[in-house]
Amino acid sequence: MKIIDLSLPIDEKAFEVHKVDIERVSHKAGVEKFNRVIMGKTLLGKIKYALGQRIVKKEELPDEEFLSLEIVHSPVHVGTHLDYSFHYGSKSEGKPSKTAEEIPLEWCYSDGVRLDLSHKKPNETIKKEDLEAALNKINYTLKPNDIVLLRTGADKLYGGPKYFSDYPGVDTSAIDYLLDRGIKIFGVDTMGIDRPYRFMLKEFLETKNPALFYPAHFYGRKREFIHIERLTNLESLPGSGFKVLCFPIKIKNTGAAWARVVAIL
Repeated sequence: MKIIDLSLPIDEKAFEVHKVDIERVSHKAGVEKFNRVIMGKTLLGKIKYALGQRIVKKEELPDEEFLSLEIVHSPVHVGTHLDYSFHYGSKSEGKPSKTAEEIPLEWCYSDGVRLDLSHKKPNETIKKEDLEAALNKINYTLKPNDIVLLRTGADKLYGGPKYFSDYPGVDTSAIDYLLDRGIKIFGVDTMGIDRPYRFMLKEFLETKNPALFYPAHFYGRKREFIHIERLTNLESLPGSGFKVLCFPIKIKNTGAAWARVVAIL
């Protein structure tokens, strides 16, 4: 058995549109934080702490160290994650949209299919015909619950501004093609399933045509689907013959959730 990591990290040093911060409390600083938190629970404790008293001293601990602690401040759309219908709108298929904690876990471990769409350009979309051609290349017929991974190669731009501006989107015809064949989850190695802002927003502002603004995401209001964003290493996979595991972190009432997505060969 071989396990291939298909996930990008949450990294406060990488270029991101949204602010990401990771507060890192070292082993040495952890002693002081422990005292501050515990003593700060009461007024008397706060006064004693301010006067220099400590309930635990570093000299009393092995190596004068406590425990490290990292506090992550990040949107759920940073790092590899699954989007569900609540992200797309308040309703999907005429019913209240579902949040990421409601993603059925049985959908998150299934046969994987990797389709090569690396020829698609940033201002283009991946259409139904592109999926058909990619499937023909690997001689594969989709079956219900396959997890379909679309490789564009844009993951190699991660960490810089081009990651947000140079990748193809997914056309609604491709989404229909997958859903009509019983696909519950598909994934992309791009930061999103719609085209980059520099194309999509420009065209929308020029025409005010709502069909040009987040069409793939908004399509989740018409048909319910789950997709994975920010995959990586898809070039390491064969076309088929592997499993995908993509269990989402259980966070209350969110439209997306982080996941450590892996392929098992």
